[in-house]
Amino acid sequence: MDEGYSNGGVFAATITVPGGTNGDSGLPVFKSEKAFLVFAVSDALSLFSSTAAILMFLSILTARYAEDDFLHALPKRLIMGLLTLFVSITCMMIAFSATLYLVFGDDKTWILITVAASACLLVILFVYLQFPLLVDMFLSTYGRGIFRKHCEDTLY
Repeated sequence: MDEGYSNGGVFAATITVPGGTNGDSGLPVFKSEKAFLVFAVSDALSLFSSTAAILMFLSILTARYAEDDFLHALPKRLIMGLLTLFVSITCMMIAFSATLYLVFGDDKTWILITVAASACLLVILFVYLQFPLLVDMFLSTYGRGIFRKHCEDTLY
């Protein structure tokens, strides 16, 4: 398969509107559905937050790795990267579920229940795996720290 053709196919799949468009006006078929608005907003949020997460993680990789970076800049970037990645995954699952609801909503409710359960399971799994790291990074960056626990009481 030609390399340009496969990239074009992937690009076309990412901007394809669920249900297609009306041949006369070119507007989406499901434009009046509330689920289409949910799809459009969550799809856009997923795109922007995943791009932000990639930029945050790339900024960690390209940091100077100076002493101050480990104390302030890198933990803040990791916190922002994890938060934007969580938003991206959640919005992606919402957009995918909204698309399946638009396409199969009337006929096959068992598909909707299965997809919604799977989407929730994936988001919960990500939170379960990454939340302890996020809490540790947040507390070590914005918490009292190891040097301010006992020194404040004894010096004054």
